[in-house]
Amino acid sequence: MSEPVPALRTEQDMLPSSRKVVLVVDLVESVRLMEANEREVVQRWHNFVSRADRHTIAQHHGRLVKSLGDGLMAEFDDIRPAVGCAFALHELMTQMNDGLPASQHMVLRAGMHSSLVYTDEFDIYGSGVNLAARVAGLAAPGETVVTTSVRDELTDTLDAQVHDLGDCYLKHVQEPVRAFRIGPAGAVAAAPDLPDFRPAIAIVPFVARSHEPGHAVIGDLVADGIIALLSRSPDMRVISRLSTATFRDRAAPLGELRQRLDASYVLSGSYLANGSQVLLMAELSDTRNGELLWADRLAGELGDLLQVHSELLDSIAQAASRALVDAQVQRSLTQPLPTLDSCALLVGSIAHMHRASARNFHRSREGLEALMERHNRSALPRAWLAKWHLMRVVRGMSEEPVVDAQRALEHTGRALDLQPESAMALSIRGHVLCHLAGDASGSAQALDQAIALNPNEPLAWLYKSVWSSMWGSVPDSVEQARTASGLSPIDPLRYYFDTILAAALTMNRDYAEAIEVGQRSLRLNAHHQPTLRVLVQAQFESGQPEPARQTLARLLEQVPGLTVSSYLAMGSSTSSTRRRFAEVLRQLGVAET
Repeated sequence: MSEPVPALRTEQDMLPSSRKVVLVVDLVESVRLMEANEREVVQRWHNFVSRADRHTIAQHHGRLVKSLGDGLMAEFDDIRPAVGCAFALHELMTQMNDGLPASQHMVLRAGMHSSLVYTDEFDIYGSGVNLAARVAGLAAPGETVVTTSVRDELTDTLDAQVHDLGDCYLKHVQEPVRAFRIGPAGAVAAAPDLPDFRPAIAIVPFVARSHEPGHAVIGDLVADGIIALLSRSPDMRVISRLSTATFRDRAAPLGELRQRLDASYVLSGSYLANGSQVLLMAELSDTRNGELLWADRLAGELGDLLQVHSELLDSIAQAASRALVDAQVQRSLTQPLPTLDSCALLVGSIAHMHRASARNFHRSREGLEALMERHNRSALPRAWLAKWHLMRVVRGMSEEPVVDAQRALEHTGRALDLQPESAMALSIRGHVLCHLAGDASGSAQALDQAIALNPNEPLAWLYKSVWSSMWGSVPDSVEQARTASGLSPIDPLRYYFDTILAAALTMNRDYAEAIEVGQRSLRLNAHHQPTLRVLVQAQFESGQPEPARQTLARLLEQVPGLTVSSYLAMGSSTSSTRRRFAEVLRQLGVAET
C-alpha cells in the first residue's frame, strides 16, 4: 500500500521567516585540487569544516546550515559577527595550509548578504540565499564580497577595510547589484594576482640539416627573427630566447618543453643552406596534446634573414600566428565552454566577435561571460564585452542601441574600477564614447589617457584614428592608424586595422591607397561589413560608381534591410564621417527608411 501524499502547506503552517545574514564560502579550484589528490583534499576539507563548525562559526554566534563537497553556508543574526566569522575562516584555512607547497594550498572565497529568509531544521530558503552565493562568485581567492545590505552596517577602517566594486551584473539576476570587497580592519590589501590570458609560445632555434662551415648560426638567426616579430603582438606571450636556446639541438619531447618553459605552443624546425640559398622547414605544435597545427617549407635567399624586414621570417610568423588563433577559435566553437582553458575562451571570443555569422557573434558573448565568471577580478573580459555591445550596434544587430551603448559604458566602467590603469579598457571606453555616444571631449580624454599610460597599446592609437576622422585632424587620423598597424604587425585582427586605415585614407581623400588597403582587408575577411562600407565610399567618391555598386551589392547580402536611417542609427549621427557616407548611400539609391 502506497504512502499518502503529504498535504500542501496552508498559509497557517508556512515556514517561519526572519532576517538573517547569509554567508556562503567556496573552495577555490576545488576540481584541480581533487584531481591532484582526491583523498587528501577530501580529508583536509572535512577537517576544516569540522573546526569551522565547532569553533569558528559557533564563536561568532552563527549556525552551519550545510556543507557541500567544496563549500559551506552559515547563517547569523547580526552582521558584525558574520563579517568577523568570514575573516576568521580565511585565517583558519591559511593556518591549515602552513607547511604545504603553494600548489596544494586550499583557498576560500566568500560572499555575504542580509535579507529575509525562510528556515526549517534542515536548510534556509529564499532569493537572499541565492544572492549570497552569486556575490561569492565576485570574490577573488582569499576575498570576501558583500552586498549593500551588509556594507551599510559597517564602519570603514573600524569594522573592515571596504572597497566599492560598483554595480555588478550577476548571472540570473536581472538588475545589477552593488557589491563591496571587505577585508580585516587595518590589513593592507594585496594587489590582485591578475591572470595572463595570452597563449604562450616558445620558438626553439632551428636545427641544421647539414654542417657546412659558417651555417651554424642560421638556426639562431631564424629563431631570433621570429621571436622579435611575434613579441610585437600584444596578444601573445613569447618565451625569451635565453630560455629556448637551452633546447638547441635537443630533441626534447613536447611535454618537457611545456613543463620547463610553461609554453602551450612550440614553433620549431630545421634548415638546409646551399650557397646563397636556404630552405626552411617550420612547424607549430600544441604541447598539451602533441597536435601538429601547421607546417610548411619556405625557400629564399640567405641574405633575406639578415634584413630588418625579412620576407621569409615574416611569412613564418604570420602563418604561425594565424594557425595558433585558428586552433583556439576551432576549440571554442566545438567544445563546451567549461572544458576550455581561459586562453582559448578569450582568443576565441575576440575572433568570433569579428566574424560574420550571428552564431559566432553570440558565441563570443557566451565565452566572455564565462571568462568573467572565472576571473571576476580581471578587467580584460569586461573590456571586450563592452566592445561586443558596441559591435552589436555597429553591425545593426541591436534592437535597443541606446541600451547597448549604456551597457558598453557600464562594462568599461567596471573594468576600470578593477584596473584603473588598463590602457586597453580606456581605449574601448574612448571608442564607445566616440562612436556611440558622440561625446568628443570624453572620448579624447579617455584615448589620450590610454596612450599616456601605454604608448604601445595598438587599440589606443587605432581608436584615436577613428576619433581624429570624426572630430579632429584627418591627416593625423592616417598617421595614427599607421602607428597602430606598426605596433601590431601580425595581429590576428589585421583586417580590422586595415579597415580603420582605409577609412582614414578615404576621409583624407587618398582614394587609391584606401581602395588597395580595403581590398587587402577583404582578402582576410570577405564578409566584414565596416570594410565593405569603407570600400563603397572610396570607390564612389573617387569616381568609380559601378565598382561601388558591386561592393554595395556585397554589403546588402550581409545587411539585406540596410537603409540610410538604419545606418545612421548604428552610432552617433552627429559625426561628419557618418553623414558623409549616408550621402553616398543616397546617391547610390539606398532607401532613406
